[in-house]
Amino acid sequence: MQTNLRGRDLISLQEWTKEEIDTVLDVALQLKRERALGIGHPLLRDRVLAMLFFFSSTRTRASFEAGMAQLGGHAQFIESRTTQLSHGDTATETGEILGRHNDGIAIRNVDCGVGNQSSQHAPAASGCPSSTCSATCSTPTSRSPTC
Repeated sequence: MQTNLRGRDLISLQEWTKEEIDTVLDVALQLKRERALGIGHPLLRDRVLAMLFFFSSTRTRASFEAGMAQLGGHAQFIESRTTQLSHGDTATETGEILGRHNDGIAIRNVDCGVGNQSSQHAPAASGCPSSTCSATCSTPTSRSPTC
């Protein structure tokens, strides 16, 4: 099925149709097969993903950085404690700033309450596609939804 996913946020799979999810999985499988055959695909050339982490995660950071590099882009690792968020800036203000300088945002949090607020407000203000990658909330890149 042909779907238009350009510019869409991936905050919760509940906001996506089955066809859209199937499309993402089909494209991912195709890209993995092509990579195994040595076929490059610089689909994200000259694109930058801001990875805003509220809590560290080796698996999440490694997978997003590898994915961006394999697709020709760059992943920018940002710890929330090194930003103005730790000095009172809101998620909306941070989203506006990250959206001016990046082509996408991935937010890694653990606190379903505060973290999900950041995951909702920052993308809305950024104007660029965003994804949530949390270990404990029901998110597209989580392993087991528990909230």
